[in-house]
Amino acid sequence: MGRNALQLSTAISHGINIGNTLEAMGGETRWGNPLITKAYIDLLKQSGFNAVRLPCSWDQYADASTARIRTDWLDRVEQVIRYCIDNDMYVLLNIHWDGGWLESNCTAEKQAITNAKQKAFWEQIATRMRHFDEHLLFASANEPAVKDAAQQEILLTYHQTFIDAVRSTGGKNAYRVLVVQGPMTDIETTNKLMTRLPADEVPDRLMVEVHYYTPWNFTGMTKDEAWGNQFFYWGKGNHSATDLAHNPTYGEESTVDAAFRSMKTQFIDKGIPVLLGEYGCQLRTNLTGDAFRLHQASRIYYIGYVTRQARANGLLPFFWDTGSSGAIFDRHSNRIEDSSALDALLK
Repeated sequence: MGRNALQLSTAISHGINIGNTLEAMGGETRWGNPLITKAYIDLLKQSGFNAVRLPCSWDQYADASTARIRTDWLDRVEQVIRYCIDNDMYVLLNIHWDGGWLESNCTAEKQAITNAKQKAFWEQIATRMRHFDEHLLFASANEPAVKDAAQQEILLTYHQTFIDAVRSTGGKNAYRVLVVQGPMTDIETTNKLMTRLPADEVPDRLMVEVHYYTPWNFTGMTKDEAWGNQFFYWGKGNHSATDLAHNPTYGEESTVDAAFRSMKTQFIDKGIPVLLGEYGCQLRTNLTGDAFRLHQASRIYYIGYVTRQARANGLLPFFWDTGSSGAIFDRHSNRIEDSSALDALLK
């Protein structure tokens, strides 16, 4: 546990999410993915990844009156962490959306009850996992809904509660690297509102997390709207000469460059590492012919460009993979599903 956050960040090279699984509401397989197996973690390691983000739900496995988390769920999460660490992989374990009890409630009205649950959950999680070495990092939240300075101050209390709860459990948690999320995990909002970090009794053991899905018209939008169309294509050399309505009108290379530079200036240049905890883009399987081929080329270029620019600016990229359309891996058969996207991530 001797390395601080900056030193540890140099060891994390290629990260991936195991999304829509441990955080699935209704159980690990409820959203269509199989149980996470050692064989799948082995595949991730063999394919070139050395870090895994584990989005995780806790509230649905806890007693509503006592906030006590079920032992069998703690056992299961610990098992998955061990699969990773036994493979010499780093693990980022969080409290994900989890029904929105934290990230939808950065308000004065909900502050006390949310802090109480944050404290109870992290004391239990940290106590159970405190024997793991520095390969395990804890992350306070996911995408907290914060839009102004007043809400940001409330979010800071949630992060402070997280830090204090983890440190109080002792063992390796006394020095473990911890990750706090920017408001909305949106880069522009984080650059504007996250002007300070919560306090930590151990110096230089905090990282910041942001996500990147810009432009949403390309990465996530699924139908044209009155306010704007979907973007099927992205990047230099990838605009359509015929489907002009679905060419991008913003959010291309220069936007990526500016966003990541802002995180470098605000945090990384000051010795605070930044995780790009999620990024990615959908695969539009409804397209056909030349439109689909150009979309595929755009998607691979986007994945590669965002990954390269993140690394160039010192951010640690974790690709968002949900095991469904556009996934890198087929989790049911434990094989590579999209070798072109994988190559783009690992270049």
